[in-house]
Amino acid sequence: MSNGRVLVVDDEADVRKSVRLILAKAGYDVDEAEDPEAGVVTVKSGANKLPLSAIITDLNMPTINEIIVIPYLHSQFPSCPIIVLSGSKMLARSAKLFKDLGIEFLAKPVHQEQLLGALNRAVNKGGS
Repeated sequence: MSNGRVLVVDDEADVRKSVRLILAKAGYDVDEAEDPEAGVVTVKSGANKLPLSAIITDLNMPTINEIIVIPYLHSQFPSCPIIVLSGSKMLARSAKLFKDLGIEFLAKPVHQEQLLGALNRAVNKGGS
């Protein structure tokens, strides 16, 4: 039995792999994508029938920047909580920008306890 389904969006394969391993060990189904557009396609393909519980995303990727990524994902999955996992120097500024959306920001490298705690808080706030 799965604890839920999480989409991990990061252009760094090593980051996606480490996050996937942490989440899978904790009982989550994990979809991965190298950019937000690929993530939306993956989730909407219907290959995994579980509803999306949360999105964990980087801010800066080659195809999209920190100002656009959160509104884009929020527009595609409006009831899904988003957690930002980023090494960006703009992390504090971005956290202030999106504070009203209740988005949690974590700095890379993230520790297992931090990630699972943030995911638990996000999912239990009433996200889908």
